[in-house]
Amino acid sequence: MGNLQMRNAIALVLGGGKGSRLSPLTSIRSKPAVPLGGMYRLIDIPISNCINSGIEQIFVLTQFMSVSLHGHIRRAYTFDNFSGGFVELLAAQETASPGTDWYQGTADAVRKNLRYFDQPGIDYVVILSGDQLYRMNYGDLIATHRESGADVTISCMPVDRQAARGFGVMRLDNTGRIKGFVEKPQTDEEIDSVRTDPAWIDARGIQSKGRDCLASMGIYVFNREVLRDVLNSNPFADFGKEVFPAAIETRHVQTHLFDGYWEDIGTIRSFYDCNLALAQDSPVFNFTTPDAPIYTRARFLPPTQMSNVRVSRSLISNGCIIGDGVMIENSVIGLRTIIEPNVTIKDSIIMGCDFYERNDESDSNRVPMAIGSGSFIQGCIIDKNCCIGKNVNIINETARDETNLEHPICVIRDGIPIVIKGAVLPDGWSLESEIA
Repeated sequence: MGNLQMRNAIALVLGGGKGSRLSPLTSIRSKPAVPLGGMYRLIDIPISNCINSGIEQIFVLTQFMSVSLHGHIRRAYTFDNFSGGFVELLAAQETASPGTDWYQGTADAVRKNLRYFDQPGIDYVVILSGDQLYRMNYGDLIATHRESGADVTISCMPVDRQAARGFGVMRLDNTGRIKGFVEKPQTDEEIDSVRTDPAWIDARGIQSKGRDCLASMGIYVFNREVLRDVLNSNPFADFGKEVFPAAIETRHVQTHLFDGYWEDIGTIRSFYDCNLALAQDSPVFNFTTPDAPIYTRARFLPPTQMSNVRVSRSLISNGCIIGDGVMIENSVIGLRTIIEPNVTIKDSIIMGCDFYERNDESDSNRVPMAIGSGSFIQGCIIDKNCCIGKNVNIINETARDETNLEHPICVIRDGIPIVIKGAVLPDGWSLESEIA
């Protein structure tokens, strides 16, 4: 990744909407603030990519549940006084001007904050999503943009015809300029209309492996003046659905090919699968890449303490205390998790705790902020600061797909039980007997 600071480029990370498909994880936090991999948050991915690419002027645009996100950014990303770098949160706010309060979409969010980055000295604006997992050098993206003389460049990845049905797919000319675009093509005719010859992909250094569609990753770079003109001359609310298709008609829109790991974390199922994939023996995304680290908040926690514990294919974060006889398999264990003896955790994400609880011996009936002895947890997501009693059983034995999302303790989404942040599960609590 590039080491030189790109002073003529800024990045805008779009925080997204209410994130209803990630509810209940987004009921008390914005999508970019959702924990990832035990120690990180989703927002750490695009910000780390920016820093590793030499882009140190970063704005994060959000409007829903941004308190947690703001606290994380403030504690994690402080640049020295001489670099000019910053990570600034731009939350929607009511102003004196009519029609400038809540964001109506991604493009509208950028339009309402143009004054912060439509400035001399800024040539390129990189627009990113706050809920994707990947590692990319944005310097390569900007190089493609500059060398092609484009007004807009979008990063695309090869996908097969079946996967193409879930993406916006590009139609290119032989130079890589985008000439057409179909959002989520469903029929063979629609897919054929945007098909790219695999040989063309192979000739540009990426092995197509028979993949003949190029899917938008939602990662853009604009010339600053072009972005300003497009947003000021049209009432577009969304980049993917409005700005980008319209730009193809009137501007030079180029494609930048990418073929590394990339995952959009937009649903509970994708969040669950992505986290567990990080814990495998040979993970598709590796946090230990030396020249492109993933940054996060420094918490100054002690090493994890374990006693006669069996762990396989799992991530164990800092500051945990794991008791005798515990078995952890194919799981992610978050910061400050306390697990009492003889607990079994399989195929689960335990998000951990925000703080260590003070011992209060005066209340012997209170369930501590821990996972109580003898409990069995499988195929679940346990949000932060949960108090799980002894001999608790959390497993979706009847394979239910959904339950009432208003339940105060536990819900099921995409077949995955999710214990709500701060929930208290008393001794002997069982998912099958308690959740109707």
